[in-house]
Amino acid sequence: MSDPNPSDSPVRHLNLAGASNFRDLGGYPGKGGRAVRWRQIFRSNHLGHLTEADIEVLRGLRLKSAFDFRGTEERVAAMCGVEEIAVHSLPIEPTVVAALRARLATGTPLTSADALDVMRDSYRSYVSHNTPSFRALFAHLLEDRAPLVIHCTAGKDRTGFACALILHALGVADELIAEDYLLTNRFYRRDPTASSDLPEEVKQVLARVEASFLAAGFEAVRADYGDLENYLTDGLGLGAGERATLEARYLDC
Repeated sequence: MSDPNPSDSPVRHLNLAGASNFRDLGGYPGKGGRAVRWRQIFRSNHLGHLTEADIEVLRGLRLKSAFDFRGTEERVAAMCGVEEIAVHSLPIEPTVVAALRARLATGTPLTSADALDVMRDSYRSYVSHNTPSFRALFAHLLEDRAPLVIHCTAGKDRTGFACALILHALGVADELIAEDYLLTNRFYRRDPTASSDLPEEVKQVLARVEASFLAAGFEAVRADYGDLENYLTDGLGLGAGERATLEARYLDC
């Protein structure tokens, strides 16, 4: 898989010391062939461990806003340290590790198949239980809040689903959305101390993304809303006027 990022375009991935997987969503062709604007929407893992050098990089990007999908305890454990960035909490409480530990407590050994199953369930829950948080994100995207960054703790699942929705709303092709989503497997740095009580094969699943995770979320969309376009309209509140506003704000002229 190649990163569709022409050599004369801005760098997509910014290699920060205190945050991993910090990427720009720009450059992908969207509706009518108009490209997603560079240096407007970024995605990352949490911003609680940034170095001074990292902070200077973010200041150079003129970031105005951060949209944080972390749950309450996650947020308190690692607060954003950049005072110029207005942080907006859109909490989606984590469920994956708790679900795996509950299975482990039954005495049955955990396998990678269990982890894959729980990960897919978590993506389905984004649609069935957390649509209000994604709807709130899009309400903010319609306002003058860019340049902005979207993140959770690892910046791969809650964030990955949100970014797939954004790119779809801007008319980016499904295959490019899938490629962007899977770039996490190149750029995410796993925290070796996380979930240390889980088997190594389970932790390896939790440290990556798979096409089947995103597919599970979209299956839930089809089950509850019929298709993704209906979800954007009925679930996320994006009528024709809102879509036109998004396109004007985030696609090149």
